Amino acid sequence: MVRKKLLIDSLIIFLIFISPFLYYLYEYSPDGDVWKTNWFTITSNGYQDLYISFWMYLSKIIPLLLLILWFLTCKHWWYHIILVPIAMYAFQLVNALYKNSLKVDEIEIYWLIPIMMVVVPIVYLIRIKLFDKLVLGIDLKKIEAELEEYERKEKEVSESDKLK
Repeated sequence: MVRKKLLIDSLIIFLIFISPFLYYLYEYSPDGDVWKTNWFTITSNGYQDLYISFWMYLSKIIPLLLLILWFLTCKHWWYHIILVPIAMYAFQLVNALYKNSLKVDEIEIYWLIPIMMVVVPIVYLIRIKLFDKLVLGIDLKKIEAELEEYERKEKEVSESDKLK
């Protein structure tokens, strides 16, 4: 168990450590519009050349990778809000990969709004519950238990009044 956790933590640290080096891999892209090997062929996908397309892809993949690592390892109550920038970079990456267009990073906000409409209220509700419990000292379970006890006593009094 400890060995597995150590291995996973080491992998996460290694990925974070090499992220700047991975980002600058576009510097080593081949010249031209097409890169052909025995296993794959990569085109510039509408960009000026492979250098620009690799730069565009890596400028989306690396922050997305780091945000996903942050989301998976975050222990704070607000970690769900990290889904908003994750969604933004994911939409931008999909747009950069599959769209043969000069308009990049322009319409992703319209895809992001529905995600924000779900995630932000959930995070805000979590915040309110934590604020009530930790700062104001309001425990909803205790309040419900007190209300049930009050209702039980009220029923007893009403039943005793009926018997008289």
